[in-house]
Amino acid sequence: MSKLPKEYQFLDLSDYGRPAAIIIAKALQNTSITPIHVTIGFIISGILAILCMYHQYFMATGFFLILKSILDAADGELARIKNKPSYTGRYLDSVSDIILNFFILLTIWHITEGGLFYTFLAFAGLQLQGTLYNYYYVILRNQNNGDTTSRIFEDKVPKALKGEKQHNVNVLFAIYKFCYGIFDKIIYRMDRTAPKGDHLPKWLMTAVSTFGLGFQLLIISVMLAFGLIPYIIPFFIGYSLFILLFIGIRRFINQ
Repeated sequence: MSKLPKEYQFLDLSDYGRPAAIIIAKALQNTSITPIHVTIGFIISGILAILCMYHQYFMATGFFLILKSILDAADGELARIKNKPSYTGRYLDSVSDIILNFFILLTIWHITEGGLFYTFLAFAGLQLQGTLYNYYYVILRNQNNGDTTSRIFEDKVPKALKGEKQHNVNVLFAIYKFCYGIFDKIIYRMDRTAPKGDHLPKWLMTAVSTFGLGFQLLIISVMLAFGLIPYIIPFFIGYSLFILLFIGIRRFINQ
């Protein structure tokens, strides 16, 4: 099941794992396995990727990064198939992503003996890229009757949905705000008029989808496979400049 009605769907380059995720979700539909279990699965896959990278098994690292991307899509897919959306799953997913991203880049820094300052800069760039993509995607979904588990403005604790505990939502929301609050504020201040815009063309969303976590992990996997690990951190620093380009295009289209 898509997060958007068919007429508003676009080529999402970060969502290459969706076909496999759908197969996994359908296979688990009538089992006792929950979306949270699948989220735990992608956390384990991410940890295995970090361990493989630390020991410089780069092909195995790429495998587990791609598997993480697939499972990352499968948890939401399973939630939609079972009609059991939850804020617990939504925030656990996001918090797990940012923590794993941090340790992935920290591991790259360790094995390349690069500069720690540039590693933190790359991490900030990585998160700002993903935040812009999610910002535009959530706006698109909210404007066009898509999935509404994610909100444009994550400023208040949401009311727990059926089947989840409010305490869990409260705790995970607090952690989410701590991890993502600064990035959300920066992107909103850079493009505060985006929610008022009436047009996010498919080609622009496809371009911005290169900022999605799935595509970011794919880039890391490919660079590892080709022995380009020293260039991963500089790449994500440089690619962050496209944030300004995409925001400029969005503003020009909706002026």
